[in-house]
Amino acid sequence: MFVAKIIVIVEKLKDWNSYYPVEQLMTPQDYLVNWDETLYTGKGSKERIKIINLCRSYKYQSYGYYCSLLAEARGHSVIPTVKSINDLSRSFLYNLDTEDLDLSIQRAFKNQVPGDGFSISLFFGKTDRELLAEVARSIFDLFPAPILHVDFEWDKKWTISSIRTGSLNALSTTDEDIFAAALDDYSGKIWRKPKAKKKYRYDLAILHNPLDPLPPSDKKALNNFIKAGKENDVLVELIEKKDYPRIAEYDALFIRETTSLNHHTYRFAKKAESEGLVVIDDSMSILRCTNKIYMHNLLHSNKIHAPKTFVLSDNPEQIKSLEAEIGFPMIIKIPDGSFSKGVFKVENHADLLKVTDDLFKKTALLLAQEFFYTDFDWRIGVLNEKPIYACKYYMTKGHWQIYDHGKKKEKDKTGEAETLPLGKVPKHVLNTAIKISHHVGNSLYGVDLKEKNGKAYVIEVNDNPNIDSNVEDAIAGPDLYHNIIHEFVRRIEEKK
Repeated sequence: MFVAKIIVIVEKLKDWNSYYPVEQLMTPQDYLVNWDETLYTGKGSKERIKIINLCRSYKYQSYGYYCSLLAEARGHSVIPTVKSINDLSRSFLYNLDTEDLDLSIQRAFKNQVPGDGFSISLFFGKTDRELLAEVARSIFDLFPAPILHVDFEWDKKWTISSIRTGSLNALSTTDEDIFAAALDDYSGKIWRKPKAKKKYRYDLAILHNPLDPLPPSDKKALNNFIKAGKENDVLVELIEKKDYPRIAEYDALFIRETTSLNHHTYRFAKKAESEGLVVIDDSMSILRCTNKIYMHNLLHSNKIHAPKTFVLSDNPEQIKSLEAEIGFPMIIKIPDGSFSKGVFKVENHADLLKVTDDLFKKTALLLAQEFFYTDFDWRIGVLNEKPIYACKYYMTKGHWQIYDHGKKKEKDKTGEAETLPLGKVPKHVLNTAIKISHHVGNSLYGVDLKEKNGKAYVIEVNDNPNIDSNVEDAIAGPDLYHNIIHEFVRRIEEKK
């Protein structure tokens, strides 16, 4: 069985006296000079090494700096990374104006009276000051390091004046307790007394939102992923938005939440990629799939069939010409809608003007598309340019879309779904789905298509397609989940 090995590096072994003994505790000299990979992983082993670098200093050319530098060169996962060390050395970054962090600070300090500055300590992104928990996580997101000391000051608003790393040997007794708890949480409970607990070859995080009314995977499907992971020696853990600081703990990230560019799902993907994780949906797929204008140009440039579509700017003459180009009824779409949201059917010129006037207040460009009704849409699930499931998604009864969001107080409705063996799907449907997936990337996609006169027309490509129990898995069953887990394992090992 393959397992991950976690190694703690301390400048002096006595720095660890206050904590439980760990199997792999070493000094910088041991790691930098006396390191022998085979002693820790075995000859030809694929075991992973995770380094928690607790040296007293990370200054350039110090022991701490070289431990992180060599860890990255050896392919070990390390905290802090050299990037974090370098970023923390640049004082101009302290007065950060990044939107997320600034918003977190202002929310935390909304009832704080202007006054003298103060400091807090962060341990793996945790603080004992509950009101500043969100700020602490945001700072750790930007500068992942075991111990950070942060100074705040008032200058028309509360801002960060300084961020600096701390050292284990300088902690007070109270801080030692907080540090131990944070380290315990961060590292998966390895600092407690040994328990009979299975260790896994790889760790996969599934990002989900338990409150999402239309999640890409229901609860049972998520549990099926967890089960398939265990059967393949992969620990699958469900995480949420609040777990952003923990991304570096994993080998891979699987996003099972509705994605968008201006959203934490995209930031999760970017963060995970920067940490070297295997990511599905990768950030490029999110970028390409969530923007219908990009997808329209991709389809057009690669001569793939799609409904007649025009990109609209706020130009009265262009809008007026649509009636001759497309005719009524027609479809107007915002560039980044999902689950049939932001898609409007207009029946006449007055409807067209009203809908476009409203939407141009929110976006510079829209899409106009011919109305292309069929009783169902094909959904072909494609992973790494290979089809893995096929469904017919039927229109909601009495509605022209798969999803009927109805009025604000009404519950969303969805049409029926029918899952078919891949062998019963028309070849031109499968081939078109594979072709467009090839041009988008090599991730997991759900390609929506309509059929007309023996041709398949691409409606859209989804970067986080539905995988729900008793729907997409109705034919493949557990094999669907195993196939996806196998692909994660293949990609993780390919990276190594």
